[in-house]
Amino acid sequence: MSNKNGEYMVEVEDLHKGFEGNQVLDGVTCQIPAGKISVVMGPSGTGKSVLLRHVVGLLYPDSGDVRVAGKSVPNLNEEELLELRRNVGMLFQDGALFSSMNLYDNVAFPLRQHTKKSEREIKEIVMERLEEVGLREAGTKMPNELSGGMRKRAGFARALVLEPELLLFDEPDSGLDPVRTALLCDLIKQIQRKYNSTGVVISHDIKSCFNIGDHIILLHGGKVVDQGSKEELQQSTKPFTRQFIKGAVEGPLGME
Repeated sequence: MSNKNGEYMVEVEDLHKGFEGNQVLDGVTCQIPAGKISVVMGPSGTGKSVLLRHVVGLLYPDSGDVRVAGKSVPNLNEEELLELRRNVGMLFQDGALFSSMNLYDNVAFPLRQHTKKSEREIKEIVMERLEEVGLREAGTKMPNELSGGMRKRAGFARALVLEPELLLFDEPDSGLDPVRTALLCDLIKQIQRKYNSTGVVISHDIKSCFNIGDHIILLHGGKVVDQGSKEELQQSTKPFTRQFIKGAVEGPLGME
């Protein structure tokens, strides 16, 4: 899946998506730089998760295009789509573990499904990933025996087993306290650097966004209202950006 055009791993162009008359994405255009972590920020209900689902072809646009490594996702056939998904690690809000499998089998699942590796090779990879997220000793535990933070890390280990080039995190910090949020952000940063992958993180938490993000995309009302490096956004004079970053009451963003 390696990115031929080098600079951007994901390019979104004039993306529109509505559900039952409700326009969620209303002409989103943005770029995700390769080999960096981009954070998609914005108030709830601004279509951040909907945007992420277009990147892996779980949703199709009403109009517009999404290109990953130069290829248009809506135009991929089934085989190409599977190939794309093999190169993408996704971590949804709850870690999305299979409740009937222990932690080891959860993490091994993508390897058993997508590769022809022997159980010995699988064990080596799974134990290495569990080690990276600090869960080496927890392999025999069932998901319901894990704390929320451990479930997130387990989901992270599973998202990493195929060594994806693109990592997508949908609010990985939801439901975590500030300390665990900081630890998870650190972990995401370490792993992204280690594999030189491209990361996309959706978050509400301004502090963790600026701690982890190299590139920030700010969504509001189904459109990108600002994007750039975190330095550029911190110095932005746009009223919405300033209000959102400072969490201020005064400004264009109301309680709607």
